[in-house]
Amino acid sequence: MILLPAIDILEGKPVRLRQGDYNQANQVAASVLETAQSFAASEATWVHLVDLDGAKAGRPINDALILQTAQALSIPVEVGGGIRNESQARMYLDGGVERVILSTAALADLNLVKRLAKAYPGRIAVGLDCKDSRVKVSGWLEDGGVMIEDAVQMMEEAGIQTLIVTDICRDGMLSGPSYELYRKLSKLTTCDLIASGGIASLEDLEQLEKEGNVVGAITGKAIYSGAIDLKPALMMLNKAKGK
Repeated sequence: MILLPAIDILEGKPVRLRQGDYNQANQVAASVLETAQSFAASEATWVHLVDLDGAKAGRPINDALILQTAQALSIPVEVGGGIRNESQARMYLDGGVERVILSTAALADLNLVKRLAKAYPGRIAVGLDCKDSRVKVSGWLEDGGVMIEDAVQMMEEAGIQTLIVTDICRDGMLSGPSYELYRKLSKLTTCDLIASGGIASLEDLEQLEKEGNVVGAITGKAIYSGAIDLKPALMMLNKAKGK
């Protein structure tokens, strides 16, 4: 399983939210680029970036900083937040970002998902953020009008290989991930699932590896708070992968 350390970007700074609440943003480091470089130095194999301003505005806001960060790293970066059309996705994909995450746009325009999945095989993921099994959009501020189970099947049919599934209620809470959610979704899809929300310990990561199609986990607060020491966690996962 791959561990993806996360950097959420608000007004150009790395922050963490609680349950997606912009009013509960806490800056966790001085620099997005330096934080990403520290993750790479700890031997992370991916970095997960989210443009929080972009998610709220419906268009990329911190794109220059994100591209600078992606181009400076020797490891792949995935980016979500505010990507609503093909030109925005291409800007990132052609500018050094390895994988783009569609969320709000994926539900609004399934043809966009199909076009990009065909044009960039393996480089388009869909982020499905849910609360009480309902998918949320627009920076988690609005209801997407679909249940998580239906959304998962829609995205697989559209050609998506990777789904990033977040339980909003657990995001930033260090309460443990929603194992039941990933177990349930694994029965509905052959897509690779990346878990997000609530991951707080090495034990959480070990358990997630056992949950069906979960191939990766995203965590931010656990790393910044010291609940997870990134380098030993990566070593543990790499060791397990080698067995």
